[in-house]
Amino acid sequence: MSDLVKLRKYVAMVEETHHDGGPVLARAVTKAVVGGVIANPYAGRHVTDIQPMMKALEPLAIDLTERVMKLLGAKGSDLEAYGKGVIVGLAGELEHAALWHQPSGFGIRHAIHQSKGGGAKSIVPSTVKVAAAGARIDIPLHHVTAAYVRSHFDAIEFCVPDGPKPDEIVFIVAAAIGGRPHARVGGLTADGIKLGDGQR
Repeated sequence: MSDLVKLRKYVAMVEETHHDGGPVLARAVTKAVVGGVIANPYAGRHVTDIQPMMKALEPLAIDLTERVMKLLGAKGSDLEAYGKGVIVGLAGELEHAALWHQPSGFGIRHAIHQSKGGGAKSIVPSTVKVAAAGARIDIPLHHVTAAYVRSHFDAIEFCVPDGPKPDEIVFIVAAAIGGRPHARVGGLTADGIKLGDGQR
């Protein structure tokens, strides 16, 4: 990691859903999320040029994505949905969360393609907040190949019980194999993807 990215800990969670009140699924829906808790080098002060940290965050994005895939026991081509998020500690500012947008997208796609391919064409949905330690955040999930696949609009909840401390940031990556357990509200389905342009 770079001198700008000083890691304190990883926090991870896995969900395995066999049904959601309906019939037992032939294949369980599995979702995983991993957060990296790092020191915020810009905490407590206004720094005009924060962009150097963006490049420094790319290895963390690759690392978190690889950890998510390991938790799922998955190759890149197995992943059906993904998402990302950030929790900035109270001594930081919301703009510090925006540092994650470019490097996370690069890192997630890089890790997926390095691990036996995968589509990874759709935008990686995101949510961010400034909050105290223990704050919970819902990480949105969209289909990796086409964002409009309605069956894969989902989320996974995440928190770090002792973070972020005021001078920390938590950067987060999530992924899933499967969509909602009993999706049946119409719209584009995964097997109906035609253009592969990241949207349809």
